[in-house]
Amino acid sequence: MEEKKLADGRILRLFAIGQLGWAILSGIISNWLVYYYMPSDTLIGQGMSLFITQGIVFGGLTVIGIITGCGRLLDGFIDPFIASKSDSLDNPYGRRIPFMRKAAVPFAAMTVLVFVLPSTASALANDILLFVCLMLFYVTLSLYCTPFNALIPELGRTQELRVNLSTSISLTYFIGTAAAYLVTTIAGIFEPSLGPVASFRLTVAILAVVAAICMLIPAFGIDENLYADTQPSTTPMGQSVAKTFRNREFQIFEGSDVLYWVSITMFQTGLPYYITELMGFDDSWTFVFFAGMTVVSLAFYAPVNILAKRMGKKKLVAFAFFFFCLAFAVTSVCGQFGIPSLAWGIAVAILAAVPMAILGILPQAALADIAEADAKETGENREGMFYAARTFSMTLGQTLAMILFTSLSAAFGGGVGYRLTALVATIFCLVAGIVFTRYHEQKVLSIIGAAPAEEKRDR
Repeated sequence: MEEKKLADGRILRLFAIGQLGWAILSGIISNWLVYYYMPSDTLIGQGMSLFITQGIVFGGLTVIGIITGCGRLLDGFIDPFIASKSDSLDNPYGRRIPFMRKAAVPFAAMTVLVFVLPSTASALANDILLFVCLMLFYVTLSLYCTPFNALIPELGRTQELRVNLSTSISLTYFIGTAAAYLVTTIAGIFEPSLGPVASFRLTVAILAVVAAICMLIPAFGIDENLYADTQPSTTPMGQSVAKTFRNREFQIFEGSDVLYWVSITMFQTGLPYYITELMGFDDSWTFVFFAGMTVVSLAFYAPVNILAKRMGKKKLVAFAFFFFCLAFAVTSVCGQFGIPSLAWGIAVAILAAVPMAILGILPQAALADIAEADAKETGENREGMFYAARTFSMTLGQTLAMILFTSLSAAFGGGVGYRLTALVATIFCLVAGIVFTRYHEQKVLSIIGAAPAEEKRDR
């Protein structure tokens, strides 16, 4: 293979803009799908329509929980297929860029249709339409995000570049997620003339256009052939999946990651409810609090970047898991003990900011280490499959989170159900931290010939 260029700051920024785009779309679905289709009593009182079947329908599950669960599972199972196709693609534009170019606009379009098409007079028809739209949303998400993520170890081919790249995409991920929380705030501008439903849909469409443009920027602005290995893999999909999951360090990473995604998805899905139902604020405050978390979190980006290069990723990631538990636990009791609601909101925002910074940056970099070490040991470049497997862990965790959140909130009702969701998130995050402590970071770094500065000085 010819020597490839190292990505410079401009290339990293272009790549990070793509993350901004898909974070907006993913955030809209993660943050508002349940809120829109299973509205609280307060929202119904404000004129929100009921489109799909409400309440528990089977085995403690809700329709929205079943539909979102099926969507996440489809995404998880289709990711390895797309990863295999991407790894083996023989195209003059590379193995990843062709997928990103073709998937960006359909991905944005399906995000809009999820909220637009299920609008018939029949709840059953809407249930079916929502199911179909959400399945197509996850297919298009996988078509863009799986190849996109596979570029991370290719563009970050040194430890410094890897941490810098992870920092950049973490920043745009949180900005994108924060932008997604703006849906009800922006919709409020149009609501007096359009009503709550039409204004919500218009806002989603506006954000989807912005997201599509962002996703197309790296797809057309980065020449993959200059920075990445574009030699197609010849390993069949089944063998590639098996080899990926046989990697012991990846097994530990994956197990911890599934548990983490359960906890963080329950927290993000519940945030509008925690703010409106437990703290008593208007739903427009959802963006205010998430933006506050993001701003505070940004203050820790530089220290995390520096510390990760000096002392490694494992200690910081494990610390973040355990610290996040405190933020979730506080959320489970917010609005009580006579403490002002604003104080609860500030406390949650500050406590969540530190682990958000760490877990937004370092897991991606750790996975890139694992993928590179595996490539050196096996002689096969299967970055796409490693990141598809990570997407599967995210999907599996989000699926379980959606089912748990909707079932708990529907079964126990009101504040009790919402508090239980935060408590369950605490437990899952605690176990995720315990599992991650078994990761052998130094073994991985020794294989790829990298080690934190702190360890090198000790040798």
